[in-house]
Amino acid sequence: MQKFIADESFWQLFPHAQLGVIVATGLKTPHEVTNEDKKAIHNLLAHANLAADKWLEEPQLSKNAVIAVWRDAYQKFKTKKGARVSIENLLKRASKGNPVGDIAPLVDIYNALSLRYALPFGAEDVDCFVGNLVLKVTDGGDEFDPLGEGSDPTLPGELAYLDDAGAVCRCFNWRDGQRTAITDTTRNAFIVTECIDPQRTQELAEALSELAELIEKYLGGTILTHTCLHADNRSCIIAQ
Repeated sequence: MQKFIADESFWQLFPHAQLGVIVATGLKTPHEVTNEDKKAIHNLLAHANLAADKWLEEPQLSKNAVIAVWRDAYQKFKTKKGARVSIENLLKRASKGNPVGDIAPLVDIYNALSLRYALPFGAEDVDCFVGNLVLKVTDGGDEFDPLGEGSDPTLPGELAYLDDAGAVCRCFNWRDGQRTAITDTTRNAFIVTECIDPQRTQELAEALSELAELIEKYLGGTILTHTCLHADNRSCIIAQ
């Protein structure tokens, strides 16, 4: 049995955070998703791009509450130069008339929810994990291979998702590596969304429930895990 564990070092940084987790098994691959369902997912993403402006009331991106909270968060741990939370990039693109486009059905679904709820989402292929997945402040030197750039180990004091083979996602929720990335052959996926603003936990719960419903509806997946981790509930099952 494999688990996802949020380490004590994470809770020391963000004691009031919640981590929404969905583990979906038996997913359809992109070529197995019907054209009708692909169109529905495309429309979901298109509408989410248009709705993203509601989160950006201030012209300066960093002045908007959903971005500012993450800018502050990224000051609490060591980061790569220029690292930003994933939702900042998505909202920036949508606001500049450069909408987030289709990638793959699962990715499009969680990108749509990310834009709609202004929450970061990320996903990994469960079958590529080595041992448990742990979110923790690292001592550095964990192996990490970003797409097409060669090895780039973690920094001491960096917050990262790690398994026994190295880093899975760098700088909390900035960048995924290629080893565990979602591909066109992924059948079992770990999807996480992070909320560090205690005033937005209800939105987190709503986004997570909608994600589970959309995965079942369009990708034929079975939901193995649907939970929110918090300081009193720090782990969940990701594979039997």
